[in-house]
Amino acid sequence: MKISNEYSAFLLEIRKSRIDRKGVFAAQTIPALHKVVEYTGEKIRFREARRRFLRVFHSRSKKRIYLARLSRAWTIDGAVGGNGAELINHSCDPNLFIKREHGKLNLYSKRRIRRGEELTTDYRFPADSPPLQCRCGAANCRGTINLKK
Repeated sequence: MKISNEYSAFLLEIRKSRIDRKGVFAAQTIPALHKVVEYTGEKIRFREARRRFLRVFHSRSKKRIYLARLSRAWTIDGAVGGNGAELINHSCDPNLFIKREHGKLNLYSKRRIRRGEELTTDYRFPADSPPLQCRCGAANCRGTINLKK
């Protein structure tokens, strides 16, 4: 499965990940400091995003949460209308960073990314939100997706 070129500047593919279920991988080499992909989905108010997060978190279901904060007021829910970028996994030593630009979330390469390498970003969940275990395997892994207090 590939991510549409409408939202990505490079060839990207979705496949099995060693970090968690599925991930997004570079199908070609990506130079450093280039826009790689836009994170798309339903734009919702922060209050609605919190409601969705808590509903799924407390249900203990296997359902995944794909919420990305756009601003203090807005969040993008990649589970509704996402383009595949919602499958980019967390890492404490990521190769992508997020830029909020003109009402959009764009992911940029921090460094050169080799063809076949999994794309990752630091989710930077707040320290006071429910803790979620990290499985990134990085040498500097925090052990949690949440930021440290």
